[in-house]
Amino acid sequence: MKLWKEAAGLGCKMEGVRWAFGCGPWRPRCSEWLLAARCVQDEERERIGRFIFAKDAKAAMSGRLMIRKLIAEKMKIPWNEIQLKRTIKGKPFLANPVLNIIPNLNFNISHQGDYTVLAAEPILQVGVDIMKTDFPGSTSVAEFFRIMKRQFTDHEWNTIHTAGDEWEKLDIFYRYWALKESFIKAVGIGVGFDLQRIEFHVSPLHLQEGHVHKETIMFLDGEEEKTWAFEETMLDDRHHVAVALGKQDTIGKYPGEVQENINEEPSQFILLTYQDLTSSAITMAPEDPMYWRNFEAKEEKPSRQRKMPV
Repeated sequence: MKLWKEAAGLGCKMEGVRWAFGCGPWRPRCSEWLLAARCVQDEERERIGRFIFAKDAKAAMSGRLMIRKLIAEKMKIPWNEIQLKRTIKGKPFLANPVLNIIPNLNFNISHQGDYTVLAAEPILQVGVDIMKTDFPGSTSVAEFFRIMKRQFTDHEWNTIHTAGDEWEKLDIFYRYWALKESFIKAVGIGVGFDLQRIEFHVSPLHLQEGHVHKETIMFLDGEEEKTWAFEETMLDDRHHVAVALGKQDTIGKYPGEVQENINEEPSQFILLTYQDLTSSAITMAPEDPMYWRNFEAKEEKPSRQRKMPV
């Protein structure tokens, strides 16, 4: 423990982190799943075990491993000494007392579709969201949009409705959704916030896969928010990722650093393997063969009625 306290006292220098893991195609072997289970806290392991579908369990497990990897490697806290807790809104945070003597670590995770993603910043507020373009499972696109009508502004709906065919409309819809969720998660507002208060003017209209775009701007209550920046990227042709970056209350702490951070060149998401997730792991519990049998018995995911276009 002395080692990481000394490192923290020197003021750990950490750049922004962008990681992604393919939780959807991951088909863990027995040894992999049992090792992963031994490397998370008891309450996390129990919560993950209660998921009905394997897809959700894999997404949650990879997210917890990703957070612990971040803290262990970037903050030099031994894996088995990391104390993670959740806010009343369910957002995980580092509870170790070392947090108050080093630059503020902000991290956020999201999982949807085939990926789990993590974004972390040493100073800025950060929120991340990923959305996979897909047809609604049990209704038409028109009915789906009618149900979601109140979530977007007239400007945003106009952009959606003029995007092209149904698939292209859904694509821009999910892009907007990722942007809004990234901001909500960054500020920790949670349920009850009127999403029509925030309006995005997206640019460019079509994102280039593998490229990080930073041209989109946000309006809050009709006023452009120049203290917030948004990174957008496509992990593949169906998965939108948005990262929201905003200023902390940093008066007297890091003069001159915050705006420079926002304007820095955005980072590409690095695709991690299972070996990457567990490379710095230290087990914290004995092996439980029943945990594997519980996972093995789960269906992968609920069935869907509509398929993507060929």
